[in-house]
Amino acid sequence: MMEKNRKITPPVYLMLILALMWLMNYCFPLYQYTHPPVAYSGIIFVFFGIAMAAISTEMFKAAETGLEPFDEVTTLITGGFYRYTRNPQYLGMFLMLFGVAILLGSVGSLLPVPAFVLVIRNNFVLGEERFMEASFGRHYLDYKSAVRRWF
Repeated sequence: MMEKNRKITPPVYLMLILALMWLMNYCFPLYQYTHPPVAYSGIIFVFFGIAMAAISTEMFKAAETGLEPFDEVTTLITGGFYRYTRNPQYLGMFLMLFGVAILLGSVGSLLPVPAFVLVIRNNFVLGEERFMEASFGRHYLDYKSAVRRWF
């Protein structure tokens, strides 16, 4: 069963959560758990997340297969970061958010991050897994059993 493309794509959710994190940090910081220079360690997560998402996106482009959620796919990509996680683009976005939360350093900025994971899981990942199973059958099921969803 083909699912309709979403009007709000994962990068839009990423931006919405980033805005909510900033708002929570400055309006409801709750508890400041880290300060500079330790807070600057978040940059590592941000850059690694960007790299993971960008490299994984480029793999889709190189394979000339669907990039947007629920686009028609012609190739099951299992190399690169896909050897370790079935969702490196989403994991990259999570790492970006986590890194920003460390940079901001308040509990308030951390609170929206699990919401991102739940929204992406429920609105995209679960449906994409059904879609991939329908498209690639046993080959995808073998891959799915060998490689974790997120971490």
